[in-house]
Amino acid sequence: MAAQVHEWAQSLESLHAQAWKRLLRGVNDRRAAGRHPTLATVDAQGTPQLRTIVLRSADPEASMLRVYSDCHAAKVAELRANPAAGVHIWDREAHLQIRAVAVASIVTGSSVAALWEKIPEHARCNYGTQPRPGTLLDDGLDYERIPAFEDFAVIELAIQQFDLLHLGHVHRRARFHRSDDWAGQWIAP
Repeated sequence: MAAQVHEWAQSLESLHAQAWKRLLRGVNDRRAAGRHPTLATVDAQGTPQLRTIVLRSADPEASMLRVYSDCHAAKVAELRANPAAGVHIWDREAHLQIRAVAVASIVTGSSVAALWEKIPEHARCNYGTQPRPGTLLDDGLDYERIPAFEDFAVIELAIQQFDLLHLGHVHRRARFHRSDDWAGQWIAP
């Protein structure tokens, strides 16, 4: 069965808008494909590291995505050393692959206090694991989850580039670069 043809995939402008629509849906809908993107970083040895994250906000006007982390997680150290990041989403419903290149900033302390206050009490324990994330354990449950605001970090991802691939009856792929505004170009799928 051929993939559905989506009208929004027929112009650069509507394809770009659809990518942001899917990202915004991921923030607000726990079942949406955009809710759990894959984040790519590079570790100190130059090895790519990939992990699933939870998308907390998407701002098309600022071209910014936001995710939360324990400040002791490897991804935070990796992004502090090299702020280049990649984000990947496969949205099966839309037949759309979203790949983004971003520059990451790590924000902690008083400037993220308002975001911490919005996190439900039961979810705050994701920030404050003891021992710290990545520590070797003798048993898989030899850790405690203790809410700790001082361990809460916000990763802000300033999107610089999108590579969007729509797998419809006829595939369409475009690359978008951001300078002052977004500019797109069709490319061969």
